[in-house]
Amino acid sequence: MQPKGNDSLLFCDYYSDWIRLYKEGAIRDVTMKKYRLTQTWLRKLAPDLRLCDLDRNAYQQLINEYAVAHERQTTMDFHHQLKGAILDAVDDGLIAKDPTRKAIIKGKAPRAKKPKYLNQFELHKLLEVLELGETINWDWLILLIAKTGLRFSEALALTPSDFDFSRQMLTVSKTWDYKGEGGFTPTKNASSVRKVPLDWQLVIQFSELMRNAPKTSSLFACGKVYNSTVNGVLARRCQQAGIPVISIHGLRHTHASILLFAGVSIASVARRLGHASMTTTQKTYLHVIQELENQDIDLVMRSLSALA
Repeated sequence: MQPKGNDSLLFCDYYSDWIRLYKEGAIRDVTMKKYRLTQTWLRKLAPDLRLCDLDRNAYQQLINEYAVAHERQTTMDFHHQLKGAILDAVDDGLIAKDPTRKAIIKGKAPRAKKPKYLNQFELHKLLEVLELGETINWDWLILLIAKTGLRFSEALALTPSDFDFSRQMLTVSKTWDYKGEGGFTPTKNASSVRKVPLDWQLVIQFSELMRNAPKTSSLFACGKVYNSTVNGVLARRCQQAGIPVISIHGLRHTHASILLFAGVSIASVARRLGHASMTTTQKTYLHVIQELENQDIDLVMRSLSALA
């Protein structure tokens, strides 16, 4: 970090040093990339802004300029990543007052949201058009994620030794580094290491499919894999089935939503998905939970009316 009292210290340089000192090696690569992107935008929008000149007006102007090309939520993320560094600068006496206080977050109107998940009828139509041959292909991956709710990286990392067909169980203990150069990597968090029960039909299908496959090699991945490739296959299948086009991650949402609508508890869904807590599940599937609550209210009213 630059020494205190350096009136020539640029805010963008301070932020770069702050990332290096406090974030490098302490956060996941995907999160680090977000900080680097914020760093790039900061140099683009305010290359000459000195740290000592960073007051509320200067900060609001910076946020406003970023918001011109970004949605409000993206602008909020930008604000939060800058704020961490700024508060440290205040604590270190480099800035007299917190310039982020009462900042107004603006942004472009959000784009029309694409469908994130399918309903049960749509999922059935999708599964009907999958080309499930005698050898592993991306259609088999689509089926597996739809029926297990695994993350894309978790499904790519599966090996035959992860399947226990006698107990109808699948062990998730690693991921595939598809955003890098490939290879096995640890799971997202400790809660992601889990056992996922399999339905009997999936057991029969995969036991046949993997009869002669190497026990410790990935079923689906070999080196660099692009999720855009699999999303392209899924998009074509959705179009064939005449249903909304969703992403491969949307299959995970579909899996969870169908279970919740079927009456499976939030706790069980959270464990199956490998969420760190039920709070994550509740936030992610709030729309489903609210719809279920509305159904519960109708059921309560019908039940009470029947008592008359």
